[in-house]
Amino acid sequence: MIRQKYGYFARKMKIGLGSGRARILTLFVLYTLGLWASLWLAYKLRFDFDVPASLMEDFCKAGFLVVAIKLACLLGFRQFAGLLSYFSTPDLAKLFYALSVGAGTIAMVRYSAGIEYAPPRGIILLDLVISFLGLSAMRLVLRLYRERQVDPSLRGRSALRVGIVGAGDVGASLAKELMIKRGLGLSPVVFFDDDSTKWHSRVHGLPVAGAPEVLLEPNRNLGLDEVIIAMPSASAKRIGEIVRILNRTRLKYQTVPSIHQLATGQVRVSQLRSVDIEDLLGRDPVELETDNIRQMIHDRVILVTGAGGSIGSELCRQIVIFNPALVILVDQSEVQLFPIEQELIELGYKGNILPLVADILDGDRMRFIFDRFHPQVLFHAAAHKHVPMMESQPSEAFKNNSMGTARLAEMALAAGIERFVMISTDKAINPTNVMGASKRLAEIYLQALAARNPDRTKIMAVRFGNVLGSSGSVVPIFHRQIAAGGPVKVTHPDVTRYFMTIPEAVGLVLQSAAQGQGGEIFVLDMGQPIKIVDLARQMIELSGFKPDEDIAIEFVGLRPGEKLYEELSYKGENVTPTNHPKIMRFISEPQALEDVQSRFDELSKVMHQVEPAQLKLLLQKAVPEYKPYLV
Repeated sequence: MIRQKYGYFARKMKIGLGSGRARILTLFVLYTLGLWASLWLAYKLRFDFDVPASLMEDFCKAGFLVVAIKLACLLGFRQFAGLLSYFSTPDLAKLFYALSVGAGTIAMVRYSAGIEYAPPRGIILLDLVISFLGLSAMRLVLRLYRERQVDPSLRGRSALRVGIVGAGDVGASLAKELMIKRGLGLSPVVFFDDDSTKWHSRVHGLPVAGAPEVLLEPNRNLGLDEVIIAMPSASAKRIGEIVRILNRTRLKYQTVPSIHQLATGQVRVSQLRSVDIEDLLGRDPVELETDNIRQMIHDRVILVTGAGGSIGSELCRQIVIFNPALVILVDQSEVQLFPIEQELIELGYKGNILPLVADILDGDRMRFIFDRFHPQVLFHAAAHKHVPMMESQPSEAFKNNSMGTARLAEMALAAGIERFVMISTDKAINPTNVMGASKRLAEIYLQALAARNPDRTKIMAVRFGNVLGSSGSVVPIFHRQIAAGGPVKVTHPDVTRYFMTIPEAVGLVLQSAAQGQGGEIFVLDMGQPIKIVDLARQMIELSGFKPDEDIAIEFVGLRPGEKLYEELSYKGENVTPTNHPKIMRFISEPQALEDVQSRFDELSKVMHQVEPAQLKLLLQKAVPEYKPYLV
């Protein structure tokens, strides 16, 4: 709803002021009229509205000179490039600089070039002040006009009465913006806050009624239509409690963007969104040692395989922030590659990225990419990861996840790539499915290859569990089931999984890559495991329904290859600390490279000639801890 309103305002102002040449012409006319008026007023004020006749005779010639110089300065400071009705502090500063440079130029013209009809210094100074105030006022009035425009769909309707949870800086900023932008159709009337010292005080003239729990008091009738949660730094536990309160009151609710988005300036505080499951399962923000990451990425060529996937695309988003020379986005699917390419272009990174359609199993294609672009760091996120799908076709899991990783690592080693980082999974620990076993076999190969070549490419893997919202994860599946009216299908009442957000996982992958020395398997701190049935109940509640009443939960049994719970390490791996509290390093004795290669050769010869169950048994020989599901 909010996005639609913003889109309407943007379209209205773009049409109203034109675009391209029409917009520039409009700006030229308005600036010209404003500058002539300010110069005329400067003359009048300087001489108390009794300008000597000799000076008035030179006014027209002086006006052409002054206006021409100032227009040139405005053009030089890009004051013709933006939409006229969008005016902020940076625009104000540029306007001041442009007019100041113009005033200085006019003074030089008079006293250095000796042009007598140029204005005297008193008028030059007055004109600077008046023109700055006048043009600023004009821009501000147009901005206020735009902000107070009402969406046609809201005309004739009263604004929604809104309560804001959080009377801190974010909540205060939100209230102020909503009061200014009345066209959004939201009118803040009251604050709620956990801080008792703020109760019964006022913020921007609005009362702080107390903690959010006062909404449950039967004698409190605030007449609210909606509530906005403006606590981006609050704990997930507290957000969950507030959501449960709002669900009981049957009030609609939204939340402000995350603290990361607000801090980086990606969005405005009034760009509201629904409360997502990530808000209720989130953890404390991850502190990254960005100096190490920047040193690894800055001004270097980085290659990301599987760049169109959930993890690969987020890797690209975070990598470009550190100003690499080039990020090569490799994916075999152009459909997946196109959206992340367009997103990065819109963010201004067109000159820093290169999308390439390529399959990691195509050795000739990958060698050409290595020889042509000379990547220095490679993040390998390409993989088949859907557990049930791979169970029925283990040859594809082995070919892509195991063999593809091995061949890619060998090519990286031959090309002299400095770091090779594979994205692994907690399903590789004591695997019960083909996907996990194929990933574990890839880890074994990488460790053997790193041990054989300790002074060359630093080869490592990073394991983590489920990431919220990734392709194939349970969250989008539950969303679809809830939208269809249920039932929400859960495999088993006791099944648990580790969860983390995609940005958190990728940030820790970068941190691991920066500190790896080769041969390690890094494991990310996944926090506490979460019951999938609890996740389902929370998602049903976030959708405004009651679990087991409005939306049923149905238990359908574990799928082939699934565990009740996941593990983070297996017997034989030694845990050593790292310099980051959320990253652990597991080190195990590497196997002989020749032995691992012989198992790969054996599997590759028969992978398309035997039945799935037979291939699983052969895979078990290569990964003894693998307990295959056989039918």
